[in-house]
Amino acid sequence: MPLNFNKEQKSPKRRFLFILGAVTFVCFVVLGLMIMFWDQLPLQLPRYQRLLFGAFVIAYSILRFSRLFKKDQYED
Repeated sequence: MPLNFNKEQKSPKRRFLFILGAVTFVCFVVLGLMIMFWDQLPLQLPRYQRLLFGAFVIAYSILRFSRLFKKDQYED
């Protein structure tokens, strides 16, 4: 399914939600990388569980970021 970018300008609400979603995406990716590679983070997990948990957090952030581009059927 190709992305259908509208030539119309986004409403201030959509623009704010996009920026908020992008900031959230970056924060979750950084959190996932911290869980995976920062050894001094106080988590009592074995190395493979830290890698799995960090990968899960990063995958979740990608899923949430991809949902930003989905067109809401009830929107104008």
